[in-house]
Amino acid sequence: MIAKTLKLLAVSLLLGMAGRQAAAQDSPPLALSLDQAITRGLDNNLNALLARARVDEAEGTRERRLSSYLPHLRIETPFAWQTRNLRAQGISLPNSPAVVGPFTSYDFRIYGEQSILDLQSYHAIKASEKEKQARQEDYRDARGGVIRLVTVQYLNAAYAEARVATARSRVQTSEALEKLARDQRAVGVADGLDVLRAQVQLANDRQNLLVTANNAQLALLALARSVGIDLGTPITLTDKLSFRKLEPPQIEQGIQAALESRPDYRSLFSQRASLEEQVKASRSRYLPRIVLSGNYGTSGQEMSNLDPTGMLQVNLVLNLFDYDRKGERLELDSRLERNRLQIADLKLGVEQDIREALLNLNSATDQVATAREGAQLAERELQYAGDRFRNGIANNIEVVTAQDALARARDNELNALAQHAEAKIALARALGDTEKVYRLFLGIE
Repeated sequence: MIAKTLKLLAVSLLLGMAGRQAAAQDSPPLALSLDQAITRGLDNNLNALLARARVDEAEGTRERRLSSYLPHLRIETPFAWQTRNLRAQGISLPNSPAVVGPFTSYDFRIYGEQSILDLQSYHAIKASEKEKQARQEDYRDARGGVIRLVTVQYLNAAYAEARVATARSRVQTSEALEKLARDQRAVGVADGLDVLRAQVQLANDRQNLLVTANNAQLALLALARSVGIDLGTPITLTDKLSFRKLEPPQIEQGIQAALESRPDYRSLFSQRASLEEQVKASRSRYLPRIVLSGNYGTSGQEMSNLDPTGMLQVNLVLNLFDYDRKGERLELDSRLERNRLQIADLKLGVEQDIREALLNLNSATDQVATAREGAQLAERELQYAGDRFRNGIANNIEVVTAQDALARARDNELNALAQHAEAKIALARALGDTEKVYRLFLGIE
C-alpha cells in the first residue's frame, strides 16, 4: 500500500513538472528592452531592496530617539490585598499587633513625564537624522550600482546572442563551402583532402554554435535573476549592440561634478556629521537634565469611596560619575578618524574612477572603428579566397584561414561594441548621477 502511494506521488510530481515546463515553453517570450530591464532591476534587485530597508531602519531609529523629547503617558490601576508588618517599618504601638490587615486598596492613576532640557537626547536625535541622510545616499548609490549591474548583464546577453547569430552565419557559410568542395572534387578541380578539410571546418563551426547558444541562455538566466524575472520565462532582447558616440566631459569638470554628486562620497560626510552629533551627545552626559513629571487619579480602600490625589514635580538630574563616557568617547574618536581616512581615500578613488572610465571610453571608441575596418577586410579576404578556390587557383586552406579570420574580426567588433557601452555606463556611475543620466549616456530614447 505504501509503495503504491509513493508511486502515485512520484507520477503526480513528474506530471506537474512536465506540465509546468510545457506551459513555460508555450508561453510567449517576454520582450525586454534595456530601459525596461533597468526599471525592473531598480524595483526588484536585492541590493536596492536592502538599501531601501536600511533607510527605513534609520527612520525607525530616528523615531525612537525622538520619543525621548515627546511626552510619555501611562495608566496604572493597581488593586491590592495586603497585610503590613508595622514593627518592620519602625512602628510600635502599645496594645496593638505587629501585623495589621488584611485590607484592600484601589488606585486609578495616570502618569506623565516630559523632558524640558535634555541635551544628550537632543544631539542623539540630530545624529539619527544625519545617519538617515547617510542611508539615503547609500540607497542612491545602490540604485546606481543596480543600473550598472543590469546594464552589464543586458550587454553580456546581447553580446552572447550576437555571437550566436555570427556562429549560425558561419555554419551556413561552412555548409556552402563544404558543398562547393564536393562539387569541385566532382569536376576534378579539388581533391578529397579539400572535401575533408571543409567537413572538419563545418563540424567545428557546428560545435561552436552549440557552445555559443548555451552561453547565450546562461547570460539570459543571469539577466533574469538580476531584474527579478522568473527564471523559467523566455526572454527576447529588443535592444541589440550598436554604436552611439558619446562626447565625454573634461577630466577636471568630471572630477568636480563627481565630488559634488557622488552618493557614496556624500554619505561619508553625512556619517561624519552624525558622529560629530554623537560626540556632542557624549559631552552632554555630564550636563543637567530637567524633567517634568506628575500623576493624577483616585485611590481608597473601597470602590465606592475613592478620593482624588495627584502630584506635579520638576526633577533636576545630574550625573556626577559615569566612567562609561570615557570608553564611549574613545569609540567615537576612532570612528571619526576612520571616517576621515575613508573620505581622503574615496576622494582619490573618485578621481581614479573618472580617469579610468574616460580612458576606457576613448579606447573602446577607437576599438569599434578598428574592429569594423578589420571585419570589412576579413569579409573581402574570404570572398577572394572563395573565388580562388572556386576557379581552381588554390586549395581551400586559404578559405578555412579566411573563415577563421572573419570569425575573429566579427567577434572583435561585437566585443568592442559591448565594451563601448560598458565604458559609457561606467562613466555615468563614476560621475554619480547614474539614475539621471544613464538614458542619455546609453542613447536610450
